[in-house]
Amino acid sequence: MILYNSLGQTKQEFVPHTPGKVNMYTCGPTVYHYAHIGNLRTYIMEDVLEKYLRFAGFDVNRVMNITDVGHLSSDADTGEDKMLKGAKREHKTVMEIAQFYTDAFFADCEKLNIKRPDVVEPATNCIDEFIDMVSVLLEKGYAYLAGGNVYFDTSKLSTYYVFGNMNEDDLAVGVRDSVEEDENKRNKTDFVLWFTKSKFEDQELKWESPWGLGYPGWHIECSCISKKHNGEYLDIHCGGIDNAFPHHTNEIAQSEAYLGHPWCKYWFHVLHLNDARGKMSKSKGDFLTVSLLESKGYDPVAYRFFCLQSHYRKPLTFSYESLDNCVKAYNKLRKRTAALGKDGDIEQDKADALLAKFKEAMDNDLNTSLGVTVIYDVLKADANDATKRYVLGELDKVLSLNLLEEQDAAPQAANPQDAEVEALIAQRTEARKNKDWATADAIRDKLAAMKVVVVDTKDGISWHYAE
Repeated sequence: MILYNSLGQTKQEFVPHTPGKVNMYTCGPTVYHYAHIGNLRTYIMEDVLEKYLRFAGFDVNRVMNITDVGHLSSDADTGEDKMLKGAKREHKTVMEIAQFYTDAFFADCEKLNIKRPDVVEPATNCIDEFIDMVSVLLEKGYAYLAGGNVYFDTSKLSTYYVFGNMNEDDLAVGVRDSVEEDENKRNKTDFVLWFTKSKFEDQELKWESPWGLGYPGWHIECSCISKKHNGEYLDIHCGGIDNAFPHHTNEIAQSEAYLGHPWCKYWFHVLHLNDARGKMSKSKGDFLTVSLLESKGYDPVAYRFFCLQSHYRKPLTFSYESLDNCVKAYNKLRKRTAALGKDGDIEQDKADALLAKFKEAMDNDLNTSLGVTVIYDVLKADANDATKRYVLGELDKVLSLNLLEEQDAAPQAANPQDAEVEALIAQRTEARKNKDWATADAIRDKLAAMKVVVVDTKDGISWHYAE
């Protein structure tokens, strides 16, 4: 299996520390509001990665944190605690907010067929672990006290900017919101491990520590929770690309300073979901959620299908037109798969050949777009229905598209090729929006070879078969 490793910016063979065993960590949500579909694209792709690792024979232990304290609205250790912000907005306690939005997050995950991780740990459960790590970093000289807070000293590292495809001047700011200079820091890249002097006197969650009453910084929680449940060596760490700096950079800094050895071998980052305004964000006020899609009549699994048709390392642009195209393709696909007969013996040699095609696609840096294409290869294959059902069932262990779920009515599409055409048109639309002209042209040529005429109009895309 080949994966792109953000740490080094190269594709590498995936070889875990312990043969057959994968320790996996995924950054969980900050539970102060609903997750938007941009957040959930990342969780969908992480879910596919975990399921494919299991499909490939690995024993996976996947750990996820729940950030219910200490994540400030700016990544430069400034701004309001997002949890406190949510509590003020809804006139509830921080823990009431945390529980409500944790439940809402996992309800959305269930609708999207995202498996719950093996371990889910709220940050507030691990205060002792945070205090221990901060204490050791102070003893080793990697941290210092200033102005009532404990800071990590990045000047003690030989290399701080480990994700080398980024500009240092840009990274030094390291925020999404406005920056207020922290005069307590020795270096502009230093970050808070433990707050005891907060400008928010009404901070609700505080704990006793050797440095006074306070609460942990955001970055420390993932290092400690991973170490608690995955040990000193982590195989693969996942998250959205916006976590690469400063969050993941700081995780590496503090974890390796604490442990005294390399920590995580592979880093898996999912690129943004954009809309017409750019990257999706809760701060824009009007953000897309699974519930909103449902209210408009969309099946959440159709959104999962939409995500799987694009590579995780490419930005994905959302529009209702693109989603509508995917819905058409998905519905026709479901009708075809549901119409398969259940009788007969599995033709194992044919099944193995089709599964090998799927494995080849997914082994190539988790190419879900090609993985979806294999579904159509299965449906067109010279094999009996029992074989097709078996292979689709195996594929769906990874893709989780409800391919064989029973429906009220499942008549076969008038032309068995229609669903594949719809899927290709959806992929072409996405490629054109991302200005990936080479991919768009290749899809156009494939459609032409299938005798499909595509017509682009101001009202959208229509198509028909050439006479």
